[in-house]
This record gives sequence, C-alpha cells and structure tokens, in this order.
Amino acid sequence: MDKRYKPTLALLTGLLTAATLAGAQSAPAARRPLRINDLNAVRSVRDPQCSPDGQWVAYVVSSINVKKDKHQSHIWMAKYDGSENVQLTNSADGSESSPLWSPDGQYLAFTSSRSGPAKGNQVWLLNRRGGEAVQLTATLGSLHSFVWSPDSRKLALEIEDPSAATLYKLSHHDQAQPPSPVVIQHYLFEADTVGYLTGRKTHIYIFDLATKKLSLLTDPRYDQSHPAWSPDSRRIAFFSNHDAHPDRDYTGQLYVMDVRPGAVAKQLTQEDYYATGQPAWSPDGHTIAFLKSTAPRVNMYAMPRLAVIAADGSGAPRLVAPSFDRDVNNPHFTADGQSIEVTVTDDRSSYPARFALADGSETKLLNPPIVVSDFTEKAGCEAAIIGYPEKADEVYRLAGGTVHQLSHQNDKLFAGLQLGKVRGVEFTASDGNSAHGILTLPVDYQTASRVPFLLRIHGGPTGQDDYSFSFENQIFAAHGYAVLNVNYRGSNGRGQAYSQVIAGDWGNLEEKDLEAGVNWAIQSGIADPNRLGVGGWSYGCISTDYMIASDPRFKAATCGAGTGFTFSLYGVDEYIRQYDNEIGPPWDAKAWATYQKIGYPLLHADRIKTPTLYMSGLLDMNVPMVGNKQMYEALKTLNVPTELVLYPGQWHGFRRPSFLRDRYRRYLDWYAKYLLGKGATAGDAAER
Repeated sequence: MDKRYKPTLALLTGLLTAATLAGAQSAPAARRPLRINDLNAVRSVRDPQCSPDGQWVAYVVSSINVKKDKHQSHIWMAKYDGSENVQLTNSADGSESSPLWSPDGQYLAFTSSRSGPAKGNQVWLLNRRGGEAVQLTATLGSLHSFVWSPDSRKLALEIEDPSAATLYKLSHHDQAQPPSPVVIQHYLFEADTVGYLTGRKTHIYIFDLATKKLSLLTDPRYDQSHPAWSPDSRRIAFFSNHDAHPDRDYTGQLYVMDVRPGAVAKQLTQEDYYATGQPAWSPDGHTIAFLKSTAPRVNMYAMPRLAVIAADGSGAPRLVAPSFDRDVNNPHFTADGQSIEVTVTDDRSSYPARFALADGSETKLLNPPIVVSDFTEKAGCEAAIIGYPEKADEVYRLAGGTVHQLSHQNDKLFAGLQLGKVRGVEFTASDGNSAHGILTLPVDYQTASRVPFLLRIHGGPTGQDDYSFSFENQIFAAHGYAVLNVNYRGSNGRGQAYSQVIAGDWGNLEEKDLEAGVNWAIQSGIADPNRLGVGGWSYGCISTDYMIASDPRFKAATCGAGTGFTFSLYGVDEYIRQYDNEIGPPWDAKAWATYQKIGYPLLHADRIKTPTLYMSGLLDMNVPMVGNKQMYEALKTLNVPTELVLYPGQWHGFRRPSFLRDRYRRYLDWYAKYLLGKGATAGDAAER
C-alpha cells in the first residue's frame, strides 16, 4: 500500500450516504425499525483475500440457516473494479471458510467440513480454470489453519493431535467410544469451546501438492502455531513454548526452521515476554516482524507492540516504534521492505497505518473515526472489511484516496431500516479520568426529550466499543431506549497504562467511568433518571453486578455469564494463570483480602434492590454458570425479583441462532417490565 489514504469524516459519511441511497432506490420508501427476526437476515462478511493478479477479492459470507438453526458460511468473490460479485461455494451439508489463493494464481484453497472422502474440516482446492472443488487433505486431527508456500508447491498446516474418540472410531470401524473417566493432570485443565484439556498438542505439518503427502515438520513434544513461510519457500517461522510447564507460562517464543526432514528449529527470541500474532517475513527474507506483549502478571491487559528480529537469530529483537502507545495487529511488510503495515486500535476506531523501520514514524493510511479489519494487499489490490455505526460490515476497496464498497451482502436489508443515530461522547469520572463512549439514540429521538436509558457494558475487560454496527444497540433503539457504551479503564484503545491500571483492583476505577457515563446521560437531558437499566455479558456482567451493588438508581439489569464473587471461580474457570499472577492464591492473606474486596456484589448482596435477569450457557468454561447461580440464589434469598435462564449446549459465546434470538427477546421483556411497566414487548409480538 504505497498511497496515503486520508478520507475525512465528511467523505466517509458521504460514502455511507451514497451507498445507502443507491440501495434504497429499489427498496420501499418507508423505512421500519429493526426487529429481532432481522438477525436471521444480517450477513456477516469477513476474511477478504486479494488474488495474486489483483483483479479479484475472495471473501467469506456467513448467514443463518433458520431451518437447521445454525450458521453457515460460503465463499464469494468480488471483482476489484466493483463490477461483479460471484458466489463460489454453496454446499448444502457444510460450510466453507478461510479462502487462500495459491501464489501462482492457479487455485483457491479453502477449509470445509462438507461431505468428502475424509471426514471433518479439511482443505479443499478449487481450480480457477473451472471444475468442482476437490478435497486435498485427510487429517485425523483438528485443522486450525493453513498457508501456501510462496512457490505454490506446498502447504503448511496447523493441526491438533486427534482425540482418543477419533482414534477409537478409526480402530473400531466407526463405533463411538464408550464412556470413560476424564483424568486431569494439568495446571490449566479446561478451555471454553474445547472442554477438558487432555494433553493433545498442535503441530505444523507440510503437505506436498505433487505427492499428496502430509508430513510432520515440528517437534512432537511441543505445541507450535502460526506458521509463516520465508519468501524463498525454504524456511518457516512459528511460535512455540518449550517451558518445562507450558500450561503455567504464557511465554511463547519465535522459532525458525528449514522445511526439510531432520531439520532442527532455532529459537530467535529469549526475553521475558511472549510473542504473538502472525509472524511476517521481509521481502528479502532477512527480517521477521512479530508482536511482543508484556509479562505474565498483567497478561490480561497486554498491549501488542510491533517488533522485528533478524531471521538468522543474530541480535536481539527491537521495537519498531518504542513510544507508540496503542495496540497494533496483523503486521506485514511493504513491497520495498522499508516499512511495516499494521492495524491500530485507537479510541473507538481501528485504522491501518504504516511504520517506517528506519525511525518508527507512523503514517495513518485512513484517518479515524473508522473501523477497519482484515486488510489484504496484492498486486495493486488493496481491500479490507470496514464497518460503520449504521451499516453492517462489508468489503471495501482502498484506492486513490477513497474507499469504495465491493460487497453488498446487506444493502437491501439496511436500505429498508430506520436506525437510531450514533455518536461518540466523552465525560469525566469523579477522579478526573476522561472516559469515552458510544451513544445510540432511540429511533425518531426528539432533541431534549428524556427517554428510558440502558448502560450496556462490554466484556473483556480488554476490548473496546467502536464505531461499527451493533445489532444489540439498534434493537434497543428500535424499542425506544437510549444506549450508552463506555470504554472504561481496562479497555483497549487508550494505551497500556489505561488498560493495565485496573489489574488486581476490579470493580473500582472502571465503575467510576461507568457511573460518570450514566451521570452525563442524565445531565445531558437524554436519560430519564427514573428509568435506568444496565447489563452486559462476561466482564460486562461482572461489572453489572458491581454497578447494582453500588448504585441503587438502576431499576432493571440483565447479566450474562458473570460472577459476583471472583473467588468462587478459582480453579473452576480457565483463568487460573491470571488469578495466581494478578491477585495471588487465596491462602495468601493479601490475596484473600483482595478476593473479598472485589467480591462485594455477593458478599454485600443485601445492598442490591435491582430486579436482575441472569443467563448462562450450560457448557461455559470461560465464566461458568456457578457465578450467576450464586447471584441468583442471593437475590432470591433477599426477595429481589430475579430469574435464571440456562441455555443447553452453549459455551461462553452462543452459537445457536434460536438462542441468540431468545436472549434478545428476554432482554426486551425484562427491561419492558421494570422500566416501562409493560408485559411482553408489543413490537415483537408477531415474532413469538
């Protein structure tokens, strides 16, 4: 990307307006508010990939199959000049994702679990000259990712060892493995969406397209991840943790090895931090870029920083821009090897930027406010996913100082919708901190009118609410609520110190920022002080418990996958390393005092008067349902109106579309009952 892209906010707004008007020409003149069942129609667009000749952009479209009650994804392709959009895959029995062009442009590879000679998620190959896709791999283990060699002759695959159940079915003629005890021996023994960890490792394999042979490249004693080919296709860089007790240590280091039998990996990084992200080689193969993060105690709040190191291991790694205080992701070198391009997370925006290797100077390639992700670049093709507050994510071309929409998966739907207006807001906490947020106003909001108000709190605590479309906020806006999202202390996008300051001190500074947002909304004449609601998921639910235990003004709350007493999750969830490093074990007197301090929602539940709806997935191993069960029972004991909803088969992030819709309906019904004095939401009666 050699051009500098600096569209102004006015230009971006104009592009959005033009796109909306173009789509509206074929839509009814009257627009309507968003409905819950519109969730079935919104398509998720992701993972654009420029073709080697720069003429096409392949991308993934995910939609909901209502009949099967699941998400399905397929691969599309847009002409770079915007003249065509073509659907490439459409299997009835599976999904397709992770499109990757072969560097010679002959093939488009993708992963799919569709029916084929081998079961499970495999790599498939589509010849650009025509014909049906063919299954390329037949792995028994779980395929995590793959990447082409620059000479198009090989694939590097990241594959997890097969489970005992898979091996049993293979050796017993496809019979299911009978139940057996789960034996746990590891310090970190469970993970959400995975289950109990039984010691299976992930390795890098090489698939030779000529011989169709799959061979293990890396040491089977260790986990390896994120393979990246050198420009000459002779070496691979990857991350691995060779610590004697890797499940106790966050530290992963960068390795390089030759792609040949018997090769030994060489460790490049040695420092007390962990390497992350996808390694990126310079065009001459002499340098590798990667992301460096902080020490284990504050790992939860680690801010990825751009670093480089010599590919031959000579010398120590260095930070490219040591004073740059924002998260960066997805590094790749420019064609001349003089700069590295990344995506920067910055105060409700994510923008592409270039850093010069010589002096670390930054050049913004798009100016905030904007939300950009999944940048791809090849042979003059420059594309990315771009999101807007009142328009779903789509693929855009970046060219000539402007952005131009290439995919149009959601245009028809959004042309017929009337959405709440969205704007950035700022306010000051009681201790002087400047907190920033996103305000979504009700549909047809009349200036200076007070309306029911919802404080919706993001999880993490790292992460940020940004200038992109939020179905949740807009469904509330459609029912007359103003919604405020706050990037409280602990969030990303404001620098390392802003995120790290809450370490070991939860429920304090972030709550001051959230409280300031509520006060601002009232003082601004927007929020009705007698109709205040709050809610969130994960750490957003944890913060909700903190808020209702300290602020009696909230008349309704919804709380998903949280806890009011962190100690109750010690050894139960997947955060044991964070607890031991950031707070300490509970038998330590200082740590126990901290657990008591941050556990005030349960230990002082008698302060809570807010009717609260609790929700959890029955399989959640991220924040298990025991946390919400305790809070539910506490409020029941105190005769505070409460309800607990448990969703079968769901992990921390719900996947079943019908449960996602059910969750929104319950949100609306709960808030309507306690903020509006109504029963079931009238606007959605036809959808029940």
